[in-house]
This record gives sequence, structure tokens and C-alpha cells, in this order.
Amino acid sequence: MTQNHKQLFVHCVQVLNTYNVDTQSVEEHVNRYLKENGIFDESDQTFIVEVFSECVRYSNLMEVVLNGFYNKDGKTTLRSEQNLYHVICYLATFRLDELGMAHFRKFVSSQDINKMYRFLSFFLNERNLLTWIKDGWEKYYEHVFVQTSLLSPLQRWMPEIDEMLSMMKSTIDNRLKPKSRAGSVTETRPFNITQPRPRSIPVPEPIPKLKKHKPAPVTLYDKPVELEMIQRTKEANRRRAEERLMEASRLQYACANPNKSQKTKEIISNIIYEEESKIDFEKHKANPTPAFLSREVPVKMNTAQILREGKLYQQREEEIIKKLENLEAGAKDASDFLKWQSEMRQKDLEGKLADIERRRLEGKLSHEEAIFARQNLIKDNKQKVQEMKEETQQMMQEFLEKKFKEEKEMRNLVEETMQGHKNTKEATKKLKDYKRKIVQEVNEESKELMKQALEEAELEMRRKMELIHQIKAMEAVPIIRQKLVDLSESAGHGLLSEMSIAELRERVSLCKAAEKESEETRRDDILQNKEAKDQLLLNTLETISKHRLEQTRAAATRLETKKKSEPKKIELKDEKLTELQKRLEERKAQRMKERQSAKLGTKRSSADNRTRSLINQKKALEENRWRELELTQERAAKLMDGSLGKSKSASRLASNLVMT
Repeated sequence: MTQNHKQLFVHCVQVLNTYNVDTQSVEEHVNRYLKENGIFDESDQTFIVEVFSECVRYSNLMEVVLNGFYNKDGKTTLRSEQNLYHVICYLATFRLDELGMAHFRKFVSSQDINKMYRFLSFFLNERNLLTWIKDGWEKYYEHVFVQTSLLSPLQRWMPEIDEMLSMMKSTIDNRLKPKSRAGSVTETRPFNITQPRPRSIPVPEPIPKLKKHKPAPVTLYDKPVELEMIQRTKEANRRRAEERLMEASRLQYACANPNKSQKTKEIISNIIYEEESKIDFEKHKANPTPAFLSREVPVKMNTAQILREGKLYQQREEEIIKKLENLEAGAKDASDFLKWQSEMRQKDLEGKLADIERRRLEGKLSHEEAIFARQNLIKDNKQKVQEMKEETQQMMQEFLEKKFKEEKEMRNLVEETMQGHKNTKEATKKLKDYKRKIVQEVNEESKELMKQALEEAELEMRRKMELIHQIKAMEAVPIIRQKLVDLSESAGHGLLSEMSIAELRERVSLCKAAEKESEETRRDDILQNKEAKDQLLLNTLETISKHRLEQTRAAATRLETKKKSEPKKIELKDEKLTELQKRLEERKAQRMKERQSAKLGTKRSSADNRTRSLINQKKALEENRWRELELTQERAAKLMDGSLGKSKSASRLASNLVMT
């Protein structure tokens, strides 16, 4: 492992934060994250991949614990940190036996101690584990799995977990663990002798002189780090090439997909549905509605509802009174105007319906014309298809010529890489000479820096000695620590509102008496307001009941009038509509005649010629493919037998050619 526990924990949390279930898969997301953050160590990669995949797999179990934590103890914690608790919950339940208590403590101590203590004390409590957490887990998995592989490992590690939680509690409270005493021992009491004076601070020892410098480390002559980086990049490139090869082999025969089309699936599902509907004769009939729903249950009104409804009826009464006063003053009735308005609306409605019908007929006409245009398009497309076929044959010939040129360029690249391996040895020798020169320069600079550090340390020691003498002189001065207090005297700050403690006590007693009087007056006012409010509610309820009775009577009369005057259907009479209808019928008849003539004109010979041409094209494509495979096999055999076959790079290139 190249990374510490904190970095691994942070990577696991960040992978979960950036994951989206709807748009990403688990493998693609993990591989992309590892490449972006430059994590190449195999042990680190396996740990991050296992933690992420298992957290996604057992997300239902973790959500049971996290929902309970946020509802009970974690009300003040942030919802954005739930993936942090997700990871620590997974490590405690599934990976505690594998990691051990030492590594688990390191993961916990790498995070904030207050957050970890709050969550672990809630989750690893035996009462919570054996009651509601166990019941929540058993909704998703069987009782045997929950007991054997989830709860029993936690119960085995419970003593060590309790010890860790107690240590975390002591560090939070800033307490140390008391020392355990072996047994009762006789305590010796010292004599009542005057204690000696404290010893003076000793003079510091002189700073030692410079030691001889250490020789250059052995690691200086080791291989440079660049070679390891080059090796890692080679492995990463090889892995990437293998992944691409696997994808290419997986998608090799995608052209011969035997899956059915969407249209055939819909037809099959419709046939199955019709057959099942014939058999489904034992349907369960719906139960009738219960009797208590048909009854009218009285609704208990709130004070706010009573006042709101009373105000509404009061406003309606005021509007009716205003209308009656205006009529008495000589205002006109609006019945004639309303009758004229209804007639005009009826005319507008007839005109709108005529426009809608005209648009509908015009739309059908345009649809018929579009069918004619589509038939002409099909004829033009057939001619274009024949031209496209001729162009594709030319393009295939050009593609084969380009492919032969690329293979020649690949051979030249292999020869150049072999010459580059020879030049690397000379570069390593130059690097070693350059590093030796750097070490000599660093040793000379370090000697000068050590001399300067010694001089600065001597100055600091002198300054500290002066400070020690000053502190001793300040401690020798005596301090008066007695203070007398008089309650009748003021503090003497020179303020206008300054009072003694006795005066303040009298003021407090007077304020309390005044507060009691004000409370009694408030209570009397509240009682009076309540009585007035109750009376107002009773009056509003009476008015509401009267208005409701009148509304029911008015609704009954309206229903009777509606039944007598039922609306008649509107009949449209327009010359333009009749003309459009005739044109549409003529267009339809013409289209049906052309379709019948087209059916009679088609012959079997045209279809047979088309199928033969398709079969010939398929055979030609297969022959070209087999010819290309034979050529690649021959080239790979030549590379393996020749001088280039001795190097690793040439062998890899040959194997790639064989696979492609």
C-alpha cells in the first residue's frame, strides 16, 4: 500500500459522492476515478474497488442504519456527509475480521473524533443492533444470514469496540484513564516541617560543537524513479490495450443480432393479451361501497372557518342591499342586455365551429396531397440508392490501399523503437554523474547553514536567561489578597445611576410587586375578550345557518329550470364546407385507384433480382474479410521468425496483429 489510511478513506468517500446510479455503471465509474486520480498501486485499487462495489451492493442495509441515525442522534449532522458514515458502517459490519482492530482504529482516528464517536456509539450499541436494526435488515435478507454473517462478528468484537469508544470519550472530555492500583498499601505521612524553598532554575548546558557530516546515502546510487514511472505507464497502456481488445472481441458479431424488432414484440404481446382475455372468465367482482360512506357526517367547524364564512355572507348581504337601493333610485335592469349578450355569444360559437370544421377538412386534403408527394419521393430515392452502391465499391478499394500503407508504417515504427532501447543506457550513465555533482554542492551548503544555526541558538539562550531572572524578581514581590465588602456603600465609579447592593435589593422588591399588579389586570382583560368572542361566534353561526337554507332552496329551483330548457345541437350550413367535402372524396377515390394499379403492375422478377444482388454482395464481403485475415496471419509469422521477433515489443505487436 503506497497511501495511508486517511487517503484511502477519503478516496472511498469521494467515489461514492461522484457516483450516479441512473447514468453510470459501477465498473466504468471506478475505472474512470482511478485513472483521473493517478492510483496505480494494485493493493490500493483492489481496496477502493471492493469497498465501493460492496457499498453499492449492500446500500439497503446501510440506509436502515443511516435513516435511524439521522432521525434520532444525528439531527445536527449534515446530510452531505452520509457517504462518510456509509463507508465506516460497511467496514465495521463486513471487513472487521479481515482488517483487525488496529487498522480499524487507524481508519476511525483519521477522521473527526466527535463525528466518529457519535455515529459508532449509536450504531454499535447492543440494544439498537438486536432490536430495530436487526428487524430492518431481516426485511431484505434471511434471518440466518443476518445472524451468522452480520451480527455474530460484531458481538465477537464488542469488548474491543467498547474499549475504543471509552478511549474516544475520554479524549473528547479531556480526561485521562486513572491508574489501576494493585492493592491497599500503607501510606507514609511526612513530618510537619517547614518546606524548603524551590530550587533555582539550572543554567543550561553549553551547546555541543559540530559533528562530522554523514556520508552520502546508499539510495543515491539506486535506480531513478523515472524508470519505475515508465514501467507503470507501460503496464497501464498494456492493460488499456487488453480492455479495448476484449471490447472489440465482445462486439465482433454485432451485425448478426438475432433479437426481434420492437414491432414484432408488440404484435406478439397483443396476440398473447387477446388469448388470455378469452380465458380470463373467473374475474373477481368489485365489492360495493360501505354503508357508512353514503351517510352525511356533520363537519365540526373551526373558529377561523366560522368567522370566514360569516364575513362572506355579510359581504353578499351588503351587495344585495346596494343593488336594491340603486333600483329604488331609478337604475335600469340588466336583463335585456344579458339576453342580447347570450345571442351574440351563440353566433360567435357557430362561427368558431365552422372555422374548426373547415380546418379539419383542409388538413385531410393536405394529408392526401402529402401521400402523392411521398410516392414521388420513393421513386427518386431508388435512383439515388443505385448511385450510392457504385460509390461504396470505389470507397472500399481506397480503404484497402490505405490499410496496406499503415501496415508498412507500423513496421518502420518497430525498427525505430529497437534503436531507442540502445540509447537509454547512455542516458542512465549521464544521470548518475549529474547526481554526484549535486551531492557535493549540497554538502558544502549544509556546513555553512549549520554554522549560522549555532550562532542563532547562542543568542536565543542569552535572551532566555534574561527572561528567567526577570520572572524570579517578579515572584519575590509580595501580593495583598484580602478584600473587605460593605453592602451600604457604592462601588465609586463616578456614575449618576450608581447604587449600593442594599438599594438594589429594595428596587427589585418594588419591581416584583408592580409585575404582580400588571398580571392581574391582564387576566381580567383576557376574560372579557373571551366572552365577547364567544358571543360573536354564536351570532355568526345563526346567520350561516339561515343563508345555507336559502341556498339549498335556490339550487333546487335552478335544477328545475335547467331540466326544462335543455340546449339544442348546433347545425352548420356553409357552402365552402360542402365544396371541401366533395374535393376530399374525389382525392380519396383517385388515390385508391392508383394504389390498385400499382399492386397489379408489380412483378415477381424485380423482387428476385434484388435478393440475388444482395446475396452476391454478402459473399463478396465475406471473401474480402477472409483474405485480410490470411494476410495478417502471414505478417505475424514473418515478424516472429525474423530478427525483430527477439524483442518483447515485437512479440507484443505480432500478438496484437493475430488478435485483430
